Amino acid sequence: MALRIKEWLRGLSLKEIIYSLIVFLSLVLYLTLTIWSDDKVDGLIDQQAAIRWDKDGGSAHVSCFFAEHVEVEEYTIMSYERALEQSLKEVLSAEEVSDEGGRRLFIDAYSSLGTITVVSEKGKLEADAVGIGGDFFLFHPLQLVSGGYFSGNDLMKDSIVLDEDAAWQLFGSNDIAGKSVMIGDVPHYVAGVVKRQEGKFAEKAGLNKSVLYVSNESLAAYGVSEGISVYEVAAPNPVKHFVYNNIKEKLGIEDSDMVMVENSSRYSVEALVTVLFDFGTRSMQNSAVKFPYWENIGRGWEDVKAVVLLFQIIFLLIPGVILTVFLIIRWKNKTWTYRDVVNFIIQTKDKTVQKVKGEKNKWQHF
Repeated sequence: MALRIKEWLRGLSLKEIIYSLIVFLSLVLYLTLTIWSDDKVDGLIDQQAAIRWDKDGGSAHVSCFFAEHVEVEEYTIMSYERALEQSLKEVLSAEEVSDEGGRRLFIDAYSSLGTITVVSEKGKLEADAVGIGGDFFLFHPLQLVSGGYFSGNDLMKDSIVLDEDAAWQLFGSNDIAGKSVMIGDVPHYVAGVVKRQEGKFAEKAGLNKSVLYVSNESLAAYGVSEGISVYEVAAPNPVKHFVYNNIKEKLGIEDSDMVMVENSSRYSVEALVTVLFDFGTRSMQNSAVKFPYWENIGRGWEDVKAVVLLFQIIFLLIPGVILTVFLIIRWKNKTWTYRDVVNFIIQTKDKTVQKVKGEKNKWQHF
């Protein structure tokens, strides 16, 4: 076998060797880019809620980002939750909408951005804050250093999650779950401490400084809040874009007043082709929408994946063109005719028939 390979290689011309190397390197670069970019996207925890919620892959994660002048209240969210539940019950089977074992039909969360001042026995900190409601930490499972999360649905709205820098500034330690801080003269209790996401995009998106997480009510009452600006849903997606279209039609917010993203499919080839065609203009905003840090990170990687897709296409086209030219040349210089092909097929068939008959005759002697 090795000898045949050596003889085949010796028979190649310099031009054929060069083109073969180009094909090989193109395919290697394609695979390298694919593995690297897919690994990076898989690590974007804020974009993977649908997969975490539904391992079978039948759900979609959709985010809405509202313009600054739009006032979204909690009752707006509650009203839409009822509408979504009704819509899902109309299209899903009874088994799929069953709440046996405490299974929920969908999860959702809303959040507001702002600043807040936190005081402890050892220090005082004014920092950016995210006011959360609903299942925020199911959509954004930040890496815990100590303690745990809290839910926006908790009866008591006096919990706070700090990042490591804030914990050290306020307590000189990151093992502080259960400790109390004062926010607007009201005690709040540390549920947990999280590690900030790292990397160039994270820093540029606003994670170059501390971010605190409190209830939406606490941020509105004791801090400076910009109001609810983000709403997220992870729900069964029986047909393509079902959840996306349902929110668009029934949330009650004008299209011009919000930006919608289907997170669960934003890095698909179909979505990235759209990004490529909109490259340059997609960053232009006519509505006053302020994206939270996690969406800025997601959009940054969207641009990267779009460029990667362009190179992937190029690295597949190169061997495709070379192989096509090679086949055309071979075709023009062929030494056989269609009659030769027909005869070869007939001979192969006859040999197969004879072999089968021989096997049958052999078994007749037993």
